[in-house]
Amino acid sequence: MVDKPGLSKGEMTVARILWEHGPATVRTIHDAQADGQQMDFATVQTYLRRLESKGYASSVLEGKTRVYSAKTKAKTVIRKTVDELVSRLFGGQSMPLVRHLIEERGVSADELAELRLLIERLEEEGKQS
Repeated sequence: MVDKPGLSKGEMTVARILWEHGPATVRTIHDAQADGQQMDFATVQTYLRRLESKGYASSVLEGKTRVYSAKTKAKTVIRKTVDELVSRLFGGQSMPLVRHLIEERGVSADELAELRLLIERLEEEGKQS
């Protein structure tokens, strides 16, 4: 991924909606906001323009309506954001972040089962290397 400026909290919120809905208008994104997290229509429009100027989105004019599309995959943005967080807060070490998430936020039985499967898969891959 080309080095792009990071996303603000509001930009990330709008980008998430864009990733979930695919190509969308400002109205579609505005209407898709979660209850209790409503932004003004003009604010959504501003965030979409910022996403476009930062290279995370593109737009086309369809008639009189501008339709925005994501140019960067969610997984790519999440990876970059988490990598920066781990570097900045934990000196590049992943385990302190994992420990913090488990101890401070808790883990459900389903999540523990998923984590066990992940560990088993990684151990198996390690044996094959």
